[in-house]
Amino acid sequence: MKYLILIPDGAAGWPVPVLGGKTTLEAAATPNLDRLAREGEFGRVQTVPEGMEPGSDVAGMSLFGNDPARVYTGRAPLEAASMGVPLGDADVALRCNLVSTDGAAAEEPGAVMVDYSAGHITTEEGRRIVEDFRASDVYRERFLPDFELFPGVGYRHLLVWRGGSTDVKLVPPHDILGQPLEAHLPSGPAGPNLLGLMALAHPWLQLHPVNRERRSRGLGAADSFWFWGAGRRPALQPFRKRYGLSGAVISAVDLVNGIGVLLGLERVSVPGATGYVETNYRGKAEHALAALARHDVVFVHIEAPDEAGHSGDAAQKVRALERIDAEFLGPALAGLAHLGPHRVLVAPDHYTPVVRRSHVGEAVPFLIWPGPPGRASGATGFTEAEAAKTGVFVERGHELLSRLLAGR
Repeated sequence: MKYLILIPDGAAGWPVPVLGGKTTLEAAATPNLDRLAREGEFGRVQTVPEGMEPGSDVAGMSLFGNDPARVYTGRAPLEAASMGVPLGDADVALRCNLVSTDGAAAEEPGAVMVDYSAGHITTEEGRRIVEDFRASDVYRERFLPDFELFPGVGYRHLLVWRGGSTDVKLVPPHDILGQPLEAHLPSGPAGPNLLGLMALAHPWLQLHPVNRERRSRGLGAADSFWFWGAGRRPALQPFRKRYGLSGAVISAVDLVNGIGVLLGLERVSVPGATGYVETNYRGKAEHALAALARHDVVFVHIEAPDEAGHSGDAAQKVRALERIDAEFLGPALAGLAHLGPHRVLVAPDHYTPVVRRSHVGEAVPFLIWPGPPGRASGATGFTEAEAAKTGVFVERGHELLSRLLAGR
């Protein structure tokens, strides 16, 4: 039996006025998803345990079969695993976003978070900024040896605090778009350490040639670092040891790849996979089928709907959902037919409503196809409302994978 697991990040959402009161899933043309929901088991799953933040780290751990309430230590350590950055037992990893403020330093009264991604800065631009900063006097004299910065993808980078503290309150930048930063700066006993780094970096970032060039084109400048997602290295049981199956993970996002790496899954890279709406959907399908030829289980994560949700762009989110259906799921289903017996699981990790532009922790729709014999849902489509109508509810998200593998 082959198992394909598709995670369309942030696909679920709320009604959108510009879509006539429909959600983006309701507005999107997704015939493949709709058919699988109609023919298979269809319902809702609670991927975010009560009391935990509705991030892709927590919800993603659930979909990979791990109870985040028991094993979650923070987002950034997962990204460190994907990036090959070693963490000692006393080290703390933090996500470092390149963000756009209104030009003011984050600690200045009245400064506002304009863009959590610095205008979706390219990987080439982001890496150039981070690598140049690592070579600067500011970095060598004021960051090292306690703080090390590592370049990542796009706006997503990593800070490691050697022998650091997690006694700090940090806020994801995508949760405070358009808001004054003063109330959301690093706080708690360890907060001043991180706030000091942000203050040191801001004037340097303002003058970097990449930012000057971006401003000349009317694009957002990466004028500040923003730290969040702090945590220490987690201990996860290897996937093969737990389930007796081999597996692979496909994603353009270090967070998801990091979960896979820590579980011992093969990490499959896809050329042209960007983590944005313009990504290589068909390439992900082709690489997923190739990975299934040598593995039992393949997890495929597609970030595009989440990015559109954070941008508040309903049309882009609809487009991302339609491209997932047509360019990924269509070819994947056709290819699975040649690999023998197979099952498919589709579940977003969390809601990312475009009207809110941040994550929400309510139960998400899921489908398992084919479902148990004689238990087709009959749903009219893969939507939030149709999932709720079935009455099928998986209370503990980390048990959904076992439900798929057990065929019940």
